[in-house]
Amino acid sequence: MALNFRFAIVSDLHIALPHTIWNHPSRFHLVEVSIPAFESVLEHLAQLDLDFLFIPGDLTQHGEPDNHAWLQQRLAKLPFPVYVVPGNHDVPVLMADQQSIAFADFPNYYRKFGYENAQQLYYTSQLMPGVRLIGLNSNSFNDQGQQIGRLDNEQLIWLEQVLAAAKNELVLVMVHHNVVEHLPNQSCHPMANRYMLENARELVQLLQRYGVNLVFTGHLHVQDVACSEGVYDITTGSLVSYPHPYRVLEYHRDNFGRQWLQILSHRVESVPDFPNLQQLSRQWMGDRSFPFLMKLLTLPPLNLPTDQAEELVPSLRDFWATIADGDALLDFPEFPRKVRRYIQKYSAIATGGTPTLIDNNSSILLKKG
Repeated sequence: MALNFRFAIVSDLHIALPHTIWNHPSRFHLVEVSIPAFESVLEHLAQLDLDFLFIPGDLTQHGEPDNHAWLQQRLAKLPFPVYVVPGNHDVPVLMADQQSIAFADFPNYYRKFGYENAQQLYYTSQLMPGVRLIGLNSNSFNDQGQQIGRLDNEQLIWLEQVLAAAKNELVLVMVHHNVVEHLPNQSCHPMANRYMLENARELVQLLQRYGVNLVFTGHLHVQDVACSEGVYDITTGSLVSYPHPYRVLEYHRDNFGRQWLQILSHRVESVPDFPNLQQLSRQWMGDRSFPFLMKLLTLPPLNLPTDQAEELVPSLRDFWATIADGDALLDFPEFPRKVRRYIQKYSAIATGGTPTLIDNNSSILLKKG
């Protein structure tokens, strides 16, 4: 049976009302634009015939009650359904403190946006006949009270029960942490592993077993599409970080059983007080890139001496901005061979050296029919 629908993804909003904004000299986030950028996106989306909107986490700057309350009220005014999941910034503490809401309070703010059961931080919702969303919570706390990205066992048991009952439906999954690697050796890299779900392998195998092949994530602040064992992880960059992207997607299934997903990415080009947002934001990221790049070069697997890393850093000023852009093509022939080859691994290149430019605008064939 034919099936067609259109939806949008806006991720890592980091909503920050003016009185909640705090500064840090090395932050990549331009949280000052969070609300005007979101309003710009909503103005565009309101002109489209959308069936629903996904927001895969980091809705707020740091879990502030005022920011959650503002977003809750703003989403309630939209002309299409909205579904959210918590990011690490939304529930940074188990118990409420002077800055953030308690971990368990998150569903109370978003009862109209997936969380009909306010006692549970994950949910399932029928988006339309034959289409089901599963919203997962990837935020856990270890025995020391530290926040980690992991699906707890109770949630995994619940998930398998939901998947078994939904075997005749198209299932979409939304979760904050990445489930497929978007960066070289992301699961083990000392700087990148915190963006991965600790038990991502277990989740991918479960989804594969039940024929689920579309997962929508955030957290990493890059535009990227990655696939493992038939499971596509479509991660969307942050609205407050270069290139300030969002996506509009269309799913199609024809009468012969062929299924494909069309992806079109957009960017916020300007907001009040930031008329040339793209240029300013890329520069902002480059200006604050030195500590990040030094870690990248001196930590495993490169382990470069500090003096050598300092010599290479200026050439890599736009390294992370280029990756965040999506469809990155990176090569520094003047670099030492080992470093050049490592940096090349961050390019959107398939086996054989062919560019795979699918991160921003593409049509993914999910099933041949």
